Amino acid sequence: MSELQHDGVPGLDLDAFGAWYAAQRPDQLAADRVGDLTARLIAGGKSNLTYEVTDGDSWWIVRRPPLGHVQATAHDMGREHTVMTALAGTDVPVPQTFALCSDESVLGARFYVMERVAGTPYRSAAQLTELGTERTAHLAQAMIEVLAALHTVDPAEVGLAEFGRPQGFLERQVRRWGKQLEGSRTRELPDADRLLAHLADHVPSEGAAGIVHGDYRLDNLLSVADDDRPVKAVVDWEMATLGDPLTDLALLLTYDNLPRLIGDLPLADASTAPGYPSAEEQLASYVAAGGRETAGPGGDMGFHLGLAHLKLAVILEGINHRHQAGQTVGGGFDAIGDAVEPLLAAGLAAATGRADLIS
Repeated sequence: MSELQHDGVPGLDLDAFGAWYAAQRPDQLAADRVGDLTARLIAGGKSNLTYEVTDGDSWWIVRRPPLGHVQATAHDMGREHTVMTALAGTDVPVPQTFALCSDESVLGARFYVMERVAGTPYRSAAQLTELGTERTAHLAQAMIEVLAALHTVDPAEVGLAEFGRPQGFLERQVRRWGKQLEGSRTRELPDADRLLAHLADHVPSEGAAGIVHGDYRLDNLLSVADDDRPVKAVVDWEMATLGDPLTDLALLLTYDNLPRLIGDLPLADASTAPGYPSAEEQLASYVAAGGRETAGPGGDMGFHLGLAHLKLAVILEGINHRHQAGQTVGGGFDAIGDAVEPLLAAGLAAATGRADLIS
């Protein structure tokens, strides 16, 4: 994590931000304290940029899109702000939102401000090993229970009935990620073409729509592992929508399998820690906690796992595109493109029944 800086950090002009926020929320930031603001970029994010900002007394979190190449349908700050605001008061823990700025002249992009929640985004097996097997299992169980809780929220009851277009969601997801790939492709990827064609021909029937996080994993949770309710906030809602909740579950299982699939890259490897549940255990816990059925109509996990692998491959190819163009902030991007082809191959195998993470 970078040090606090008075002159801002890439993508965050503190003078411009402070003047705007003091006007929006004078109850939180007095105009005469704008000059006291310092900020740092929170390391680890390879998508939206997240900053801690303080005037020495109070703290805020600011989120904005990445610099440079940005897909038109991605990095929607209004989407993140809307869904977290709506979920306040439900069984899904989210940060309190404070303000949304749609005026791109302030920072060069839309952004929003939310509370800073104390907690750790657990990412590595080393972090979890320090906790011990019991607390690791407890934290992972809570992660699954929060996901199930999200999927039981009625969108209409929290004002999100118009948040997305759930009818035809899975078919659109296949088309969307194909289009995203074409906007970021840096090379020939034949398995992407095969996987896209297979998914388009095997879209399962759809059940009732739910709120989909779109990028649910352990390091998108802020947690206090030794608490009875360890998950304090679910963050990074940039891909949230209404649709098939099993896409969240499949993506989580795909994330968890990455260290075994691509072991030579600096990826999150928390799923390899002693006490972390297997895919089968997570599926059982999810259903027991009230989540959607994972078998039967709409529960084709082969399709969902194939789609999850495709999604991650496209995201990583987009990051690789920005890195090659010199438009990424921070380190750790040099080998990110190496993960794309193994992900596509594994996704094709899962979707066609030649391999299964849930075996």
